[in-house]
Amino acid sequence: MTMEKAMLLETYLKRLRLPTFLHNYAKFAEDAARSKLTYDRYLLALTEQEIAQREENRQTRRINGARFPVLKELADFDFSCVPGLNKQRVLELARGEYLSKAESIILVGSPGLGKTHIATGLALAACRQGHRVRFYNAAGLVNEMIQAQDEHQLPRLLATALRHRLIVLDELGFIPFSPVGAQLIFQFCSTLYERVSMIVTTNLRFTDWTQIFGDERLTAALLDRLTHRSHILEFTGESFRFRQRMQREGKGEDDES
Repeated sequence: MTMEKAMLLETYLKRLRLPTFLHNYAKFAEDAARSKLTYDRYLLALTEQEIAQREENRQTRRINGARFPVLKELADFDFSCVPGLNKQRVLELARGEYLSKAESIILVGSPGLGKTHIATGLALAACRQGHRVRFYNAAGLVNEMIQAQDEHQLPRLLATALRHRLIVLDELGFIPFSPVGAQLIFQFCSTLYERVSMIVTTNLRFTDWTQIFGDERLTAALLDRLTHRSHILEFTGESFRFRQRMQREGKGEDDES
């Protein structure tokens, strides 16, 4: 190809917004010539590369847009440390069928057992399946909603949440809510009910939720919505963090002796 034709081709590829085509066409042409590929095979290979790169870029944008505090994979979770947690059930949920039914997942158990790890892993799987996901810390969401309400932007925040397929609400119950905060969380969950799937992590048994929401009727109504058509996973055992700390301390004592 002459320099003039190459420059014209690159101009057209830029105008068509085909960056992977632009980056790879010359190299692929050399490979095709060496391998004696036909023109249609060469064009197909370039097109497949463009499609694959675009999907990878979309996936990256979805994961970044979810705002995970830390990326955690299900493959890295040690299920042997939480014997009561059914690994097969978690992996089945990771296939994402619950999302098409707007079902939710509630992870219940003491701190340090990996609830956030599993929630993040399931949400990452949803991102890779092409779904729009958003991760919230429960206390952080309440603060955002209070600010949005003060600025008359609460309807906009709720409308944005509805554009997602999955919302993760982490550490619900870690700290008690003010009456206003409790009402806003209720409004948020009620808005998403049967429209957007949720993954909720909590260290409190359902019978103790009144401690964080205060109002018994509001708590009962919220639980009714969250637990309806939900998959409930219970985490029991000794805290990962506590176990790791004890192992480090034990190793330090061995080194000193």
